[in-house]
Amino acid sequence: MFTKPAHRFPLLFVSVLILLVAMWSGLLRVGWIFPTLAPWRMAHGPLMIAGFLGTLISIERAVALNKSWLYLGPVLSAAGGIYYVAGGEDVIGSLLMLAGSFGLVLIFVIILKQHRADYTIVMALGALSLFVGMLLWVLGYSIPKIVLWWSGFLVLTIVGERLELSRLMPSTPFKIISGRAVIAAYFVGLVLTIFSVDIGTRVASAGMLLMTLWLLRFDIARITIRKTDLVRFVAICLLSGYVWLGVGGVIGVWRGATVAGPIYDAFLHTVFVGFTFSMIFGHAAIIFPSILMLPVKYSPKFYYPLILLHISLIMRVYGDLALVHSVRLWGSTLNAIAILLFLGIMGATIIKGRKEEIEKETR
Repeated sequence: MFTKPAHRFPLLFVSVLILLVAMWSGLLRVGWIFPTLAPWRMAHGPLMIAGFLGTLISIERAVALNKSWLYLGPVLSAAGGIYYVAGGEDVIGSLLMLAGSFGLVLIFVIILKQHRADYTIVMALGALSLFVGMLLWVLGYSIPKIVLWWSGFLVLTIVGERLELSRLMPSTPFKIISGRAVIAAYFVGLVLTIFSVDIGTRVASAGMLLMTLWLLRFDIARITIRKTDLVRFVAICLLSGYVWLGVGGVIGVWRGATVAGPIYDAFLHTVFVGFTFSMIFGHAAIIFPSILMLPVKYSPKFYYPLILLHISLIMRVYGDLALVHSVRLWGSTLNAIAILLFLGIMGATIIKGRKEEIEKETR
């Protein structure tokens, strides 16, 4: 089961459903008065990180290894998300997500046995970060105290993937050593949050800022941006996402740990929306075909949601820093609309590509 693309579609559909609920709950948190179920408001972060992104990334890794039992991880993560979506309020949902994150760790244990390199180690640290964050949540730590572990999951996973592709660029001792040092500093910051959230946040944020500079200097995207069509679009997504990672780093170094409020919102969403969704927009045309074995053709329309994402996030961060709640409110709403627009365009592209394939087969 799940080794065939058709079997993976329901799991992917569930992860997107969880994303939609996570965005809805995020709009509730920012101040909109919408109908709600009690747990949604508090489960925004776990739904987005473990329910959607944990499921999606685990599926992608399981597809690469092509072993049915490895899909247990994403199934458990999705089950935890659906549990909260259905109205569950107790620890069962978090335990399911914790088990799902452990499944991702197991996937990387296998990957490291097959191929140990800098990039696989970094991605494995990302999986470990998700597991640690979920474990601390289950143990009763508040989300502001553990959220950097969740962001570490995404940052390290994405940076690991970029390290893999950076092998196509000329390598120097400085590039290798500086890359390792930056990642080590960032991970040390995550560990320090267990003992001092403020110190850990500042160290990890400094690591994010240094990571941004490293990526802008050494990532292959600075070369591929000179290409055309999908290759250029991906490069623009990547480079713009790195800028948001740097903005988050600056805010974290400046303010340190925050537990709520506008600065907390700006710090988190520069990473979770600006950085992460820029990466998702850029890689979706690669990820979805690998999971579903369906063609995705480049369209200039891909730029529409990307532009809207960045404009709306600028609004949101400005509203946060300037304490203008109405701007923050509409910025967050347009964030969600940008993601919905992207899903719609990507879905339409996949359907169109599939129809063209069928027409070719029937000729």
